[in-house]
Amino acid sequence: MHLLVLDVGNTRLKWGLYARAQRNAELLAGGAMLLEEVDQLSRVLAAQPRAERVIGCAVAGAVVTARVCAELDALGLRCNWISAQAVQCGLRNSYAVPSLLGADRWAAQLGARQRVPDQAAMVISVGTAVTVDCLSREGVFIGGIILPGFGLMLKALEMGTAGLRVPEGDIAEFPTNTSDALMTGGALAISGAARQMHARLQAREAGEVVVLLTGGAAPKLRDALGLPHQHVEHLVFEGLLCIAGNAQPQTDQST
Repeated sequence: MHLLVLDVGNTRLKWGLYARAQRNAELLAGGAMLLEEVDQLSRVLAAQPRAERVIGCAVAGAVVTARVCAELDALGLRCNWISAQAVQCGLRNSYAVPSLLGADRWAAQLGARQRVPDQAAMVISVGTAVTVDCLSREGVFIGGIILPGFGLMLKALEMGTAGLRVPEGDIAEFPTNTSDALMTGGALAISGAARQMHARLQAREAGEVVVLLTGGAAPKLRDALGLPHQHVEHLVFEGLLCIAGNAQPQTDQST
């Protein structure tokens, strides 16, 4: 039973087609598109083996989600859109209102828990926004932070200053041009926040913390992070697989 997983973020839609709905299932195909290109989704998926089930998370808002649903409907598919739960797949959610935790953050945390059960973990997701979420070894999401991603930082500087509209730069030890200065500043801001959260979690857990780095812009942070880590490209998908594998197939996967 092929399973289609969708991650509808603030900038892009990511999709993956898995051979079955269980952990470590084979990823048969996958891709990504800008939200402006969502109207092409049905055409892209029509070229793949047909999925029997669809599960997804969406943070892009109701209008974009409705467009995605229309594309799926054209193929006779309906998506089970997840939301964060109080307890799921062996992880307990300590958010003040569990359902208000972003669905993509929750899916990534579930993926992390499946990868490193019985270990404290920190999930750094680098996209339009950056999230740093902390999991205890007992299987509790104990909290996390949100900060601007690289693009939002650069846009804020462009809007608030004169002369900073420059091409994207590289991360350098001692930047000697404006492009590199902006990119390096953003990387150090994100990595500094992540290292502080890592130190807090390590002190709380009194032991090793596994760091998982994910998200479309994760490669930009990899060399500047300053922490041992694993780069996991499809961590959100892995969490969605866990949910799908623990749920009975539904005849009406409504939106």
